[in-house]
Parts: sequence; structure tokens; C-alpha cells
Amino acid sequence: MSKAAEHAYLEIKSRILSGLLQPGVQLREEELAALCGVSRTPVRDALKRLEAEFFIRRTDAARTFVCDWSLDDIDEMFALRGMLEGHAAARCAARMDRTDLCELQAINDRLAEALRTPGEVFQDFLQLNAQFHNKILDSAGSHRLSGMLGRLIEQPVVQQTARQYDRAQLIQSQTEHAELLAAFSRRDAEWARSIMMSHIRRAFHAFADKFQQTRVAVANQTRP
Repeated sequence: MSKAAEHAYLEIKSRILSGLLQPGVQLREEELAALCGVSRTPVRDALKRLEAEFFIRRTDAARTFVCDWSLDDIDEMFALRGMLEGHAAARCAARMDRTDLCELQAINDRLAEALRTPGEVFQDFLQLNAQFHNKILDSAGSHRLSGMLGRLIEQPVVQQTARQYDRAQLIQSQTEHAELLAAFSRRDAEWARSIMMSHIRRAFHAFADKFQQTRVAVANQTRP
């Protein structure tokens, strides 16, 4: 991929992830080219890559749209994420040394402290939660797993999950991290796998509840 195509890819992907390009929005090459400051050829290459990574979809009429997921799509995405992150947790439990465990504990302690602080904690949660999960993936020691999971968790649906949480759900997430640490300290791979899969499944239901509420609200607004 050329530098111009890489630039276009990163720019368009960033706008999808941030919500500036909403699900269902049609993407027009000439508008994207002007937005990215490149010609239409690099934009075309960028769109092919984004389509392969399931950020966008192309219709039979060759029109391109930002992916608009159904609840069934979201369920499958979280099921796949649960299997992959569950496998990462199991590998981590078998491979993690004392230094890694202490580092994970320190991250979760900072997360607990942030959640005890009055006021807005969402950005702190996002940062520390990402550090916690990334450390597990690193400790799992599988480049193949990192590649597969990395592509999945970049999807807008997954990126936006924590935004559906209230403070009680954020605290519950941190508590589940503590349960993972207990499994890791025992080097119990199957315990770690089951906790992680439950952790991801709860995240799915939090997202699905908000997803359905939003769809109902939109439907009500469009009624005559």
C-alpha cells in the first residue's frame, strides 16, 4: 500500500472509530479524496482494505457504506472475542511469571483507585482497562492470537462497549479483573478462560441493551 493510500486508510478508519462517520453512512470516493488530501486511487485502495477488515461494506451496485451491524452480527462478534480472549487468558495463566502478575495487579489497583475517585472516571477507565487486557495478550505469547484479536477489538462496536457502562458496571468490570488475577495466581487456565468469557459476555449484554434502546428510540422518532 502506498503512503497516500495508508494515509487515507488511517484517516477514514479514525473517523469511523470516533463516530464522525456513522454506521450506514454512504462513502463517496471524491468526498473522501478531498477530505484526505489525496487522489481517488489511494482512497480506492484504502476502501478495499477497510472492506476486508469489516469496517465498510460494498453493495451489488458498487456503493460503499460504513458497516451498520445487526444485533446478530454483534452477538457473533462478541462470541468470537470471548473465545479469543478466553484463550489468551488460559495461555496467560500457564505462562505468566511473578513480575507479570504484579504488573497486572498494579494496573487493576490503579483502576480501583480511579473508580473510588468522585467525578468523571471514564477516560481513566478506558486507558487502564486497555492496559490490563493488552498485558494479558502480551503474556499469552502468541503473535497469531495477537493479530486475530487485534483486528477484532478494533471494530467500532467493541471500541464503544465501555461507553455503555454506568459506574456500577465499571466497578463490576474491575471486580472481574480481580477474579482473573486470582485464577492467574493459581495458574488455573480453565478458571481464567471461564472468567474472561463471562467478562466479555456481560459486555455484550451491556452493549446489546443500549443498542436495542437506541433502535427503539430511532423508530419512534421516524413514525408519522
